[in-house]
Amino acid sequence: MDKSSANLAESKQGSAVSISVFFPCYNEQDNVRRTAEQAIGVLEKLKADYEVIIVDDGSSDATGQIADGIASQNSRVKVVHHPTNRGYGAALQSGFKAATKELVFYTDGDGQFDMKEMPPLLPLIKQYDIVSCYRLNRQDNLTRKINAWCWTKLVCLLFGLRIRDIDCAFKLYKREIFDKIKLVSLGALIDTEVLARAVRKGYTITQKGVHHYPRVAGVQTGAKLKVILRAFKELFKLYGQMHSGN
Repeated sequence: MDKSSANLAESKQGSAVSISVFFPCYNEQDNVRRTAEQAIGVLEKLKADYEVIIVDDGSSDATGQIADGIASQNSRVKVVHHPTNRGYGAALQSGFKAATKELVFYTDGDGQFDMKEMPPLLPLIKQYDIVSCYRLNRQDNLTRKINAWCWTKLVCLLFGLRIRDIDCAFKLYKREIFDKIKLVSLGALIDTEVLARAVRKGYTITQKGVHHYPRVAGVQTGAKLKVILRAFKELFKLYGQMHSGN
């Protein structure tokens, strides 16, 4: 194949990418526009058949209004609103349900990842069903890093997974997976549940490192005691369900 033919093939391949990109957001009024606009820029450059979905999980600030404003200016953007804050898992479930394209990618609305690192995942999804990323130089305090490491080791042991960073919010899936599995987690266990149920169904996973950046605005909520206790409650419930065949 000559160079011009290769470029044409690459162009056609880029145009064929069908992808839903979504962001779960809770009180991210200072981050949501920047995150959405960066995603749109990357997807336009790919010439993808795309949609961007913003999931406003009952924010008490202006996140929902800003998201609606973005959608009003771009027909490829849609917003899912939760009337109240239902939890991270519920926000991801809403994003998966709203996705209509062949691939579905999500990252958090806090802007701690660079959407320019999403396109390199696309070649991997041709060989695997899921690309689960892990954070390089994670920008969190030592306590949070230790807790995350212990949590990842625990859930991987319980569910037979080999994942370096279970809760890294930079993942790409084939959307068909969500037609085959039923999710119940409403809190922080959601990433574990998706991967565990997908593996049980025979779907394959690969991993790739992505850079992690400091939060420049807003407040983290994942380390709150209420969130942690909910995650453990859902963990024991999921373990019981899966080991009883559900």
